[in-house]
Amino acid sequence: MKRTDVVIIGAGPGGSTAATYLRRAGIRCLIIEKERFPRYHIGESLTGECGAIIRDLGLAGEMERRRYPVKHGVEVFGPTGATSWYVPVMRREGDTLVDSTTWQVRRSNFDTMLLDHARALGAEYMQGEAVGVLRNAQDDVVGVQVRPHESHHMLDIFAEVVVDASGLGTFLSRQGVAAPRVPGRYAKQVAIFSQIANPVRGGEYPDDTLIFYGEKHHWAWFIPLDDEIVSVGVTAPGAYVAAKGETKADFLRRELRELNLNLADRITDDTLVEDVRAIPNFSYNVPRFTGRNFLCIGDAHRFIDPIFSFGVYMAMKEAQLAAEAIQAFLDGAKRDTHDPFAHYAAISTRAQDHLQDLVDGFWDFPLAFALFVHQRYRDDFIDMFAGRLFDESQALRRGLEALRTLHTKAKVATTA
Repeated sequence: MKRTDVVIIGAGPGGSTAATYLRRAGIRCLIIEKERFPRYHIGESLTGECGAIIRDLGLAGEMERRRYPVKHGVEVFGPTGATSWYVPVMRREGDTLVDSTTWQVRRSNFDTMLLDHARALGAEYMQGEAVGVLRNAQDDVVGVQVRPHESHHMLDIFAEVVVDASGLGTFLSRQGVAAPRVPGRYAKQVAIFSQIANPVRGGEYPDDTLIFYGEKHHWAWFIPLDDEIVSVGVTAPGAYVAAKGETKADFLRRELRELNLNLADRITDDTLVEDVRAIPNFSYNVPRFTGRNFLCIGDAHRFIDPIFSFGVYMAMKEAQLAAEAIQAFLDGAKRDTHDPFAHYAAISTRAQDHLQDLVDGFWDFPLAFALFVHQRYRDDFIDMFAGRLFDESQALRRGLEALRTLHTKAKVATTA
């Protein structure tokens, strides 16, 4: 048996960031991770506000030392590849947008860096698999049962708060603590991805993210990882992928040639230098993800669509907010309420809904979306792409209202 203040399931960006902020507040925490780091993971492009969190963690110098590619923005190419629109990385200084940058990362060493940083601040770490939850007589969650690696014995870990940062594993949902996982709007999609060497990169900023639109819900990404290697992947409807009847590698190589002419022109050698992987049905939601003594962060409760690389940011931002909520709880706030983390859940849900609106607007109205980004609501959309979704700013409200107006007009036209 072991006791701590907070036990965190998962050592990815969400779990390690939560541990770092908890340790800054002097709170004891223990991270449980079943995989051995470094380990491969997808999701290599960081938003502008994700870069801001990294700087707040004190890791900007380490990012520079490791020479992660510097990202100035995202360029999205239309279906023919002849037209495009660009969203720069910019930060807010009062009411003014100022040029900024963020990074592209290999998740294997980036995630390890975040974990090492948390441990250096005093976070405990255990290699093992969480296999169940511990409950008290009132049926409240009071800890987790862990199978440590290299041990045949289970270990009970008691904690004031259990944090699920298990990502796609959605540990607390599968344990029946959080709500059951339900499919999201893009649940019938498949992502197939790998890496290639020495393609033709972008222009002024060769380390930027490139997105290639094929048709609705069918697109490709291009994310530089170092001076030579680029992460490439294609997402498409599952029925389309199945109908092709190809191996993952053959599917990806063919898509790189056929999906978008601009993408095809960049591929100098379609040799895949990393294992080809696939994630089906990646869009889901856990509607109730907080309660007495527990909360979920990032992919452990919701993932919408990888189109604009928000996964790492949502996990790290929610980790930051969760740490604040946990500190207040441990200090005595709302200890007797049914859900002491309801405010955190409301803020996170609202931000995730805003992201859903952004993604839906892109897929449902690509031409109008491009006009908004280029001209009509440029600053507002720069804010949203950076990740400024958690504060109800005037810029955010304007951009969201523009998207909702499009959907309202579309519904009226459909029913007329």
